[in-house]
Amino acid sequence: MKLNTTRICALLLISVMMISCRGQKSENAPVHPQTNMDFQERFNAQEENSFFEDGRAMRTPVEGTVARGNLRDNTELYEGKDDEGDFIDEIPFELTESFLYRGKDKFEVYCQVCHGGTGDGQGIIMTGGYGYVPAPTFHRDDSYNMPDGEIYDAIANGIRNMPAYASQIKVEDRWAIVAYVRALQRSQNVQESEMDRYDVDLAQLQQEEEERRARVEEREAQRAQSQGEEEVSAERGEELITANACNSCHSVDGSEMVGPTFEGLYGSERNFEDASSTEADEDYIRESIKEPGAKIVEGYDNVMASYGHLSDGEIDSIIEYIKSLSDN
Repeated sequence: MKLNTTRICALLLISVMMISCRGQKSENAPVHPQTNMDFQERFNAQEENSFFEDGRAMRTPVEGTVARGNLRDNTELYEGKDDEGDFIDEIPFELTESFLYRGKDKFEVYCQVCHGGTGDGQGIIMTGGYGYVPAPTFHRDDSYNMPDGEIYDAIANGIRNMPAYASQIKVEDRWAIVAYVRALQRSQNVQESEMDRYDVDLAQLQQEEEERRARVEEREAQRAQSQGEEEVSAERGEELITANACNSCHSVDGSEMVGPTFEGLYGSERNFEDASSTEADEDYIRESIKEPGAKIVEGYDNVMASYGHLSDGEIDSIIEYIKSLSDN
């Protein structure tokens, strides 16, 4: 009897539930016993607020206030400078393996495309013939002697044609990139006598490097053979200067830019930072194109990348164009 009563009650409950699902929409407000923060006296963006005289709900912060978590009172950490405004020499973070690998990851995302995987300035953007201003190599005296804070500042605020990355790279990651740049500099300058400390087959590495160079030379020889005798002309030189973005740093009308002007260059006297001087003849211009750091003109920085990938005919054409700018 008890079992039958239970069954009857269950059937009645199911029936009531089925009858209640009539498929009709109610015009009454839904039951909302706990409102939490669903309904607030607030304003949406750009909404009017009659409480203020100017009618704006969106208010500028009170002068002198700083949002929580946005205080930048540590100039060494956030600017790479000390209290005197000078760049700091060392990274304000502990150099751990994970920190270096963090810098490697970010370097490969943001920097490698221009500066190259080893920091030699031969990234795919620079060697693909796209006409970008060459990125400097990190393996030069100026970069070796540069304080860590200056590298950080270049990443955060940009330098010359390099854009600022402050909006894309976090503060800690910028310093991690600086650490990785230093690691790259050391990795490319290990003395052969120190290699015995590491588990490295030096003979194999040397053989691989010789094979790589042989392949490059073979490709260059094949390209020269297929092209035959190259055209050498001032007109072609002007095209090459435009294609390689030389005119982004060197003017042709005497105006001051990042590098010396090409106007009147050929045959002029060049004074260098080491107090030496020479005449700007064909040999000097050719050397400046292939090894720009060999002689630094007085008053200018060593920021030009090597254009050793240009063929002899291309360099000769550039020289002819520079000569034409000195003949007028």
